[in-house]
Amino acid sequence: MPDFATLRVTWEPRILSVLRIVVGVLYMEHGLAKILDFPHQPNHTPYAVFTLNPGLQGLLELVGGLLLALGLFTRTVAFILAGNMAVAYFMAHAPRGFFPLLNGGELAIVYCFVFLYFWLAGGGEWSLDRLRAPASASAVSPSRA
Repeated sequence: MPDFATLRVTWEPRILSVLRIVVGVLYMEHGLAKILDFPHQPNHTPYAVFTLNPGLQGLLELVGGLLLALGLFTRTVAFILAGNMAVAYFMAHAPRGFFPLLNGGELAIVYCFVFLYFWLAGGGEWSLDRLRAPASASAVSPSRA
């Protein structure tokens, strides 16, 4: 049976990829709900292109979530989405009160910091970024694609 260090080194980049895929798909679901009304939400606002929410916000969620799930341009997309979530928190949640539990902003905070993690960590082993990286870069650090 392998020791924990070997297990960790082997699975760390793969679990990073699993986390990235799951977060990307969940984030993409928010964009699908705003743009295509799927899944339908009772408080759905019709999509309007030239608005901040659901217009720009829905596009960022849909396209950004898809790119993140695929692991394509992971660092750039994650940085943009982290900023997006910070802005969303301070525009929509912070005015409702100081505590995130009471103002409904805990998910925005979690997304923001997970996206910051992806910005630093990259897409992991199972990402399209790793496939498009030069062979020398992936040989040096396979977990940082």
